[in-house]
Amino acid sequence: MRCSVHQPLLLLAPGRAALLALAIALAEAAAVGAPVLAPIAIEKVVGPETPTGPYKHPSSFTELDNGDLLLAYYGGDGEYSRESKVFGMKLPRGSRSWSEPVVIASNPFYSMGNPVVWQAPDQTVWLFFVVRPGATWSTSRIGAKISRDRGESWSDTFIVAWEAGMMVRSHPIVLADGAYLLPIYHETGSDPDRTDPDTSSLFLRFDPATRAWTESNRVFSRMGNLQAAVVELAPGRLFALCRRGGDYLPGDDGNVVRTESSDGGRTWSPGVETEFPNPNASVELIRLRNGHLLFLYNDSHHQRTPLTAAISTDGGLTWPHRRNLAEGPGSFSYPTAIQTRDGRIHVTFTSDERTVIRRAVFPESAILGASE
Repeated sequence: MRCSVHQPLLLLAPGRAALLALAIALAEAAAVGAPVLAPIAIEKVVGPETPTGPYKHPSSFTELDNGDLLLAYYGGDGEYSRESKVFGMKLPRGSRSWSEPVVIASNPFYSMGNPVVWQAPDQTVWLFFVVRPGATWSTSRIGAKISRDRGESWSDTFIVAWEAGMMVRSHPIVLADGAYLLPIYHETGSDPDRTDPDTSSLFLRFDPATRAWTESNRVFSRMGNLQAAVVELAPGRLFALCRRGGDYLPGDDGNVVRTESSDGGRTWSPGVETEFPNPNASVELIRLRNGHLLFLYNDSHHQRTPLTAAISTDGGLTWPHRRNLAEGPGSFSYPTAIQTRDGRIHVTFTSDERTVIRRAVFPESAILGASE
């Protein structure tokens, strides 16, 4: 992949990082005659120094109606630790300091995982998460809580999906008909180092008027797929991009899976593999306010680096604008993205062997000037 100008992950204070990134960009652009891209500021949100357990993964966040950012992640001693809990923290509007993490979901008997936090149009904040009673994720169910006060207090836990193996990772979207669509997935297999080929993505529709959930059909593909991220292109017409299933062994097989719906997410086409490689890692897809699509993925078949951003201006037919947000040794994975009211794009992701959560902030122009 070639970009007009590229800056690697910067670990300086945000102001100094932006200045250094701009200086590097100007020098590189002058050298090769390329257009100058807007710098991408990257900061650490939370890391090993925060006493919520060394493991901090994966993050989800939302912009609240008052402009604050609310972020959730799960932490503990490791991915399968019994004492893992869901933590929440806030970045007040106009501030550069996140609040200290607090426990927002826990259970003395079961492990927690994969939180998804999202504010609905009626200002209710939803927290979805995985409840794992057994040794592997295939024993999980999907729990949820709601908050009426921007995440200051939460309801008791209720179960959204009771079938063993049901999990959540990606945020819901509001459809043109007013329904909420939540991507979920059904993970199968008892081996913690792989998922079985019948692992599948599916979707839950929520009617705010009746408060009823309905389940779509399941999306199957060659290697299995999971953790769909979805957008609505036009009323009732949607498409989703999914992580591929299988193992984590080095190789050149396995790509991001695409599925489509023409009836508001009630039914979905079989999964087909796209051009994008996937190392069995989460992806992100959002629709920007101008109609462009932002896709975040690891541009590799077998490692979770680099973390690449791609933009489509034609409804997902082509993705000519691509730029690495982070690259190098290690992993940069499980991106979550939002576009805030000021138009900026925010992306959180996990790094440092799933012990650090970082946030990148940039305008769309930081990606639009880049090319393959």
